[in-house]
Amino acid sequence: MERRNAWKVYDQTELEKLDKINETYKNCLDDGKTERECIALAVKKAEAAGYKNLKELQKEHVKLKAGDKVYAVCMDKSIALFIIGQEPLENGMNILGAHIDSPRIDVKQNPLYENEELAYLDTHYYGGIKKYQWVTLPLAIHGVIAKKDGTIVPVSIGDEEEDPVFVITDLLVHLASKQLEKKGSVVVEGEKLDLLIGSRPLEQDPSLDQEEKEAVRANVMELLKKYYDMEEEDFLSTELEIVPAGKARDCGLDRSMVLAYGQDDRVCAFTSLFAILDTPQVTRTGCCILVDKEEIGSVGATGMHSRFFENVVAELVAMTDGESELKVRRALQNSRMLSSDVSAAYDPMYADVFEKRSSAFFGKGLVFNKFTGSRGKSGSNDANAEYLAKIRGVMDDADVSYQFAELGKVDAGGGGTIAYIMANYGMEVIDSGVAVLSMHAPWEVTSKADVYEAYKGYVAFLENM
Repeated sequence: MERRNAWKVYDQTELEKLDKINETYKNCLDDGKTERECIALAVKKAEAAGYKNLKELQKEHVKLKAGDKVYAVCMDKSIALFIIGQEPLENGMNILGAHIDSPRIDVKQNPLYENEELAYLDTHYYGGIKKYQWVTLPLAIHGVIAKKDGTIVPVSIGDEEEDPVFVITDLLVHLASKQLEKKGSVVVEGEKLDLLIGSRPLEQDPSLDQEEKEAVRANVMELLKKYYDMEEEDFLSTELEIVPAGKARDCGLDRSMVLAYGQDDRVCAFTSLFAILDTPQVTRTGCCILVDKEEIGSVGATGMHSRFFENVVAELVAMTDGESELKVRRALQNSRMLSSDVSAAYDPMYADVFEKRSSAFFGKGLVFNKFTGSRGKSGSNDANAEYLAKIRGVMDDADVSYQFAELGKVDAGGGGTIAYIMANYGMEVIDSGVAVLSMHAPWEVTSKADVYEAYKGYVAFLENM
């Protein structure tokens, strides 16, 4: 079934809106390369749009009413934003849910070592990556140092023009005959993804007879002490993420695409955030939830499997209708959700793993996946036909370009999202998002038209479902 190419129907006004959304989106990608950075950015934008911190309102015993806008944050890595609707909360919500974690490489807790006068940080990769894609790239370090006295020191090195960058080295091709015979999954092994961070020894005091052992490592610690007041033991309580260095860029001579790190799933997260911030009022309570840990199973206190979202909904019920466990259950069961996660864009260079009739294409708008999972729909939500019909009507009425797709050929592989977790409450859920080329690579590609259509579709969902 052929879907329209959105580029062919835009007038000048629409193109100007498209450009504005995409410029804002690229700026957000640059400012939000980690979960903590995404949450800080979301809070800043939410407060500028009139949203209030739910914790502060609780202290003041505020009773919420239609039109009120609130947000709640979990451990600086997840956020839920709500605009209170005219209908009672127990009638359900329209929920946009996305994740803000992306595949990357993490620094271990005892990482710093020296080998043959080169200093390295020991690492552990996070999420599904092709390890060979991460070597010889300019890399940056983002994160925090948490000290015993409670001080939190933010770290961001490698993304400003004057910053140094870091690298994971690879074997030169002249000596790589055996390496090149290996499977792609082991061409570069996980324990060889250590980050090269220094080669200059600490300057020695000429008055001392004994030379400093591991002087390069010592010099790195001197610099960390100088710039971050950091002791080596402080590595034990750090969260340092290694990500590609560089800003989001226009891609293509026609500037029709975005090339950037972390578009899975921040392309859906930021467009969902834009949508709720640009929605002035709603009939049913609107919600945007941005969560952590999806790439490793949605586990932990900041993942979708936690009770954070359910607890916040219980607080909202208490602050609108009064405490009621039954109304909390009704609010969750009667809700409708777009599990906003990316889909695989059809790539003609690798056409053999796609089923073309059921693929997502660049420029054809917001992608709906009735089911995800792998092979026999394992781990999938598999949305109801009645819900799909309702969504089709809303999107058509709002003139949103959209398409329905699968991730790839039935036996080629697969993937999952947070959809099945929220469906456990009995609510209607479907996966929707933006098609991505080179998904999970250090640099991913999206269509600007699809970014814009996702934003339009999310606004229509909040207002009209």
